Amino acid sequence: MNAPAEPTPARTGVRVLIVDDHAVVRRGLRAYLEFVDDLQVVAEAGNGQQALARLDEMAAHGELPDVVLIDLLMPKMDGAAATAHITQRFTGVRVVVLTSFGEMERVHAALVNGASGYLLKDAEPTEVLAAIRAAARGKRVPRSGGRASV
Repeated sequence: MNAPAEPTPARTGVRVLIVDDHAVVRRGLRAYLEFVDDLQVVAEAGNGQQALARLDEMAAHGELPDVVLIDLLMPKMDGAAATAHITQRFTGVRVVVLTSFGEMERVHAALVNGASGYLLKDAEPTEVLAAIRAAARGKRVPRSGGRASV
């Protein structure tokens, strides 16, 4: 007699796609976020083109992330351009920019293109969590410590 099939685990938490051209940054973010009960890192990408390809694959399976955490300065397609494509093609997916100081023109472009907000890479881990959670709820990224803005 066959044993009953194990139930498929229910989708839990905010689903996140991490996009950064530096593997160490992606892995560091993943390592941190995977310890947070209400977040789930579902994929990574190294540039905007890869992010769009991953999102197309995920959409085909009905598994889009809730939030894309994206860098601005990347080869092939930068974060501002990718944000425009993401917010136009995947309307339920929110984008939070995570970037270095001094890229304010690109930050502005990303915000105009539909990003929920941005954080500088020196943000505290709790600020990153708050930004992801706020974006997932359709809110703007909260200002905190002068690092986050809308």
